[in-house]
Amino acid sequence: MKIVVFTGAGVSAESGLGTFRDADGLWEKYRVEDVCTHEAWLRNPELCVEFYNARRRDTLAAQPNAAHFAIKKLQENFPDTEIITQNIDDLHERAGSHNITHLHGEITKLRSNIDETDTVPCMGDQHYGDRHPDGSLLRPYIVFFGEGVPYFPRACQIASTADILIVVGTSLNVYPAASLLEYAPDTAKIYVVDPGKPEFGHFRYRVEHIQKKASEGVPELVDMLCKS
Repeated sequence: MKIVVFTGAGVSAESGLGTFRDADGLWEKYRVEDVCTHEAWLRNPELCVEFYNARRRDTLAAQPNAAHFAIKKLQENFPDTEIITQNIDDLHERAGSHNITHLHGEITKLRSNIDETDTVPCMGDQHYGDRHPDGSLLRPYIVFFGEGVPYFPRACQIASTADILIVVGTSLNVYPAASLLEYAPDTAKIYVVDPGKPEFGHFRYRVEHIQKKASEGVPELVDMLCKS
């Protein structure tokens, strides 16, 4: 059985990582235009580096939660399980999961300013001015607003193979990632774990909504799937 898990900020929030769109989220303290666009990088790269250094420190101080470990258990029981995430943290990896596609980049890496997928590891603060082996200026390995999502075609292909699609901790409002549901086969069972009320659109008749936070709903769902 092929299971695809699609995770969003709600999973990381339970590990203490701030989300961008909540009332007390990161964008309440920073303007998108100042830290997360290509224009911001050109205009004030030092501020962008400072912002993502702080995000990296937060990430490295955080720990995986019960939802991350439940997804690892799912992979142990269904080895073909793949994870697609909107999150830039490495909590899935630190929980022991693998086969992870990061749609919006990874905070623990820096990228070439020439090739958006050519990365180097970064487990501490970035120093502005450091260069990639190709000679270009290193920048955070983050997909800025307005930029293309290089791994979205891969994510679509993965979603198209799902027998079960599990969506966790995302409002389904961030595109193009939210359109992944469109690529799931008509026969795929869709579970959504979210304490809120995401917009399901025409999928509302196919979705089983588990209205709980990720650390509660995901372990329950995984236990159910492992016993079925």
